[in-house]
Amino acid sequence: MSTTSQEQTSSQAAQGHPQRWLILGVICLAQLTVLLDNTVLNVAIPSLTRELRAATSDIQWMINAYSLVQSGLLLTAGSAADRYGRKKMLVAGLVLFGIGSLAAALADSTGQLIAARAGMGVGGALLLTTTLAVAMQIFAPAEHPKAIGIWSAVNALGFAIGPLIGGFMLNHFWWGAIFLINLPVAVLGLIAVLALVPESKNPRGDRPDLLGALLSTIGMTSLVYAIISGPAHGWTSTRVLVTATVAVVVLALFAFCESRIPYPMLDMHFFRDRRFTGAVAGAVLITFGMGGALFLLTQHLQFVLGYGPLEAGLRTAPLALSVVALNFTGLAARWTTRLGTPVAIGLGMVLMSGGLVSIATLASGGYGGTLLGLLLIGGGCAIANPAMAHAIMSAIPPAKAGVGAGINGTLAEFGNGLGVAVLGAVLNSRFAAVSLPVALAAAGSAAEKKQVTDAFSAGLETSQLVGAVAVLLGGLLAAALLRRAERADSGMVVAH
Repeated sequence: MSTTSQEQTSSQAAQGHPQRWLILGVICLAQLTVLLDNTVLNVAIPSLTRELRAATSDIQWMINAYSLVQSGLLLTAGSAADRYGRKKMLVAGLVLFGIGSLAAALADSTGQLIAARAGMGVGGALLLTTTLAVAMQIFAPAEHPKAIGIWSAVNALGFAIGPLIGGFMLNHFWWGAIFLINLPVAVLGLIAVLALVPESKNPRGDRPDLLGALLSTIGMTSLVYAIISGPAHGWTSTRVLVTATVAVVVLALFAFCESRIPYPMLDMHFFRDRRFTGAVAGAVLITFGMGGALFLLTQHLQFVLGYGPLEAGLRTAPLALSVVALNFTGLAARWTTRLGTPVAIGLGMVLMSGGLVSIATLASGGYGGTLLGLLLIGGGCAIANPAMAHAIMSAIPPAKAGVGAGINGTLAEFGNGLGVAVLGAVLNSRFAAVSLPVALAAAGSAAEKKQVTDAFSAGLETSQLVGAVAVLLGGLLAAALLRRAERADSGMVVAH
């Protein structure tokens, strides 16, 4: 790197890039597209079943191919961004995502659509890691909380509007249109990234860790696949036990190799940092409780309260809208700065836990209790999620920002999948029938149908309460570890 470019980089680190807010808008638009495709396909399932003659297993693979490839590649994608350049990987991600979207829209068989979705997953992994890494590079440290807050708000927005956009497109166009809407965004993002985003990478130029990349991809893909397959095939089925065993063995081998090579993709010394371990523990438990509880909430709104898919989507929107409002106005970032990271994370997760309790105990009385719960969860999310992401990213050297973003994304995928699996299993243990619609169809009288619905509601309530406990424990654990890390850091400063 030349002296001039080094001076520019150090100046930007102190003051931030002059066009940082415009660049953040561009990368958030790319991020939003990736997140929409996590949920947008769910509303197209009836159309795909009819027009492509897709079997249930085909539908599962259409949905899972994207998330499996994406979650499996997050660490590798982050490491590649650090080594080869975050701008290059952002461009590659947009190109791959755009090509995959076009292929998905034009697919005329289930196999073609599954392959296209897998290709989109590769692009999605590159985009999810590089967007956060670039945000950390272009903003001065003082502005990191607000920038990460906006980045987190876009995540919540993607969750909320995916089903709504999908439903709107399917009401007016054929199913392929849900993928075609990605193309103008990808093209616009590509032009803006090439024109605006500065290149940044690890100045050490570490050698690529090919073995680490291979092991982390196989291990994480196997782990997520085992979690996804558990509810459908049974936790003791051969398929789930074999993939879970492969995941444990390969990830243990990955950790062993990474601790012994000179240029590891994931430096195991990060886990000695209490800030890092505190944020990691909190991130897994927060997404565990949230992912599982929201999965159950959509069932409650449709099966118990009787709303259609689009109505249910609209009624969960207050959660995301409260996150967006608090993060885009900068209120959540100001509270975090005033309270400090440990207290902010603890407060956020107490609010979220209270929201889950509200949904569990008051939702049976109608939508009012659910709305209160959603607003509490949204407020908690707006405070805790950015604070957690900031704690993870600030515990990792700036040169490894891509790997930090990969860790953050991997934890979210893992916690979310685990929450759906475990809280779904809690529901199944309380509600023994195959599904509520099947049980209702088998019930003869109105009294029997009420018994079935009451049993399902009781199962949902127990599951939501388990999620609430997980979120509360996550908040207390993360806050305690982060507080201890801050005290240790201040003690070292005093000693010096």
